[in-house]
Amino acid sequence: MKILIQGGRLIDPASQTDTVADIAIAAGRVIGIGKLPADFHPNRTLDASGCWVLPGLVDLCMRLREPGQEHAGMLESEMAAAVAGGVTSLVCLPDTDPVLDEPGLVDMLKARAEKLHQARVFPLGALTRGLKGEVLTEMVELTESGCIGFGQADVPIVNTQVLQRTLQYAATFGYSVWLRPQDFWLGQGVVASGPLATRMGLSGVPAAAEVIALHTLFELLRGVHRPGLPPGQGVHLHLCRLSTAAGVDLVRQAKAEGLPVTCDVSVHNLHLTDTDIGYYDTRLRLQPPVRQQRDRDALRAALADGTIDALVSDHNPVAADAKTLPFAEAEPGATAVELLLGLAFKWAEQDGVPLSRAVAALTRGPASVMGRNLGTLQASVGRVVEGGVADLCVVDPRQPWRVDARTLRSQGTHTPFEGHELPVAVRTTLVNGQVAFDAGR
Repeated sequence: MKILIQGGRLIDPASQTDTVADIAIAAGRVIGIGKLPADFHPNRTLDASGCWVLPGLVDLCMRLREPGQEHAGMLESEMAAAVAGGVTSLVCLPDTDPVLDEPGLVDMLKARAEKLHQARVFPLGALTRGLKGEVLTEMVELTESGCIGFGQADVPIVNTQVLQRTLQYAATFGYSVWLRPQDFWLGQGVVASGPLATRMGLSGVPAAAEVIALHTLFELLRGVHRPGLPPGQGVHLHLCRLSTAAGVDLVRQAKAEGLPVTCDVSVHNLHLTDTDIGYYDTRLRLQPPVRQQRDRDALRAALADGTIDALVSDHNPVAADAKTLPFAEAEPGATAVELLLGLAFKWAEQDGVPLSRAVAALTRGPASVMGRNLGTLQASVGRVVEGGVADLCVVDPRQPWRVDARTLRSQGTHTPFEGHELPVAVRTTLVNGQVAFDAGR
């Protein structure tokens, strides 16, 4: 299939490109930007006049609910939701059922995803067997099956010695460790600690839960980090879904020190505060919990200045019966992948953030986190480059839309952004040179 994207404004922070240019695509690759090959004759032309053409978005935190819910067709619906949101590459967390701690399970997930010809799936392997925090998984075998790193999803490792050994082992082989910083004992609540939690009678998670975990991780990381190693060697620590102002300060210090650290923030913590919970709205039952305004403001500033590398959807579709429970008993999670792009640009509009920075938080930033684990795709995921894979999305900035969970493609129908107006809409998403989503069809 030969496709011509005509008249769009190409915005690619990785190459510092912001210009109106035609883009020629053939055999799954970008073969021309601006100046097209003389013998190029497209089978299909996409009129992108007045639209933005962006690299395909990269989402570092998405749950596909497979393995575990194959009977519900969850993979098909969540992958369709991803491309409808402009996401062409996504990281699947290991807390599936069963847990992604065996190569066979990883192979099965990748094979199922590839058959759908939609977004690219990069599995995150379990760091410990069954996510129990006791015995390390066979990381070499999981890497050979396609895992780009290892994590615990939302399950903290209680035993500090086990945590130390995971970093030592990862440092030996040059693996990436992805952890959400939260102390196990302090993180048992359901909302952020504060006056609201007290008034509502709900158990709180103090900011100290994140801060203590970060101090522990950074001290252990200092013990295994060897400055001056070539790229691809040594451990890389990725911190998932920061939620506190104090945590941002610690990450900023760690980066200034030269520790191999990256981090991300979810769209929920970027936009919402604990006051949005209202009258026990279970759509705000999330992990990590949304916090006070000072935390949200610090997270927004850190994403703008690059301290936080990536913005993630934290997409976690939850069944209706798991949300229609008392707040403390409801299952945490919300659908968000289709809202990721719109919420990023809403943040940019509200805070006066340059358009290129908003795009970078969804493309170049997350792709750099995955970097050395992308293999042959490293040069083209999260960017648009001649000769690179043709993963792109066409976005209409003239088409605001109001979030209605009933119209979303995800099987999860709960989102705290219900009724919010988003400033832009995805028109077309291409994955490997093929149209994976077309809003007009």
